Amino acid sequence: MPNTKSAKKRLRQNMARRARNRSKKSATKTQIKKVLAAIKEGDLERAESEFRLAQKKLDRIGAERIFHPNKAARLKSRLSARLKKAKAAVSASA
Repeated sequence: MPNTKSAKKRLRQNMARRARNRSKKSATKTQIKKVLAAIKEGDLERAESEFRLAQKKLDRIGAERIFHPNKAARLKSRLSARLKKAKAAVSASA
């Protein structure tokens, strides 16, 4: 437990930041799952719109260093590749 006034304030700040970061991280992971689910269902239009939102969230979370920027870039790249592969599969079968 903190003893000094400044340590008590720092603890409050840390708790608030942790809650905010966890919320953003969870929302981003949920958005990624939405993209993957839309791709799996074959709904490419919805997958694209969900991907745009996921991209935005990943850029923001990387800039804020909640995820390492390289991790955010890697996740975006993998989602993009999955989306591209799904589009190619649909156009090849059509």
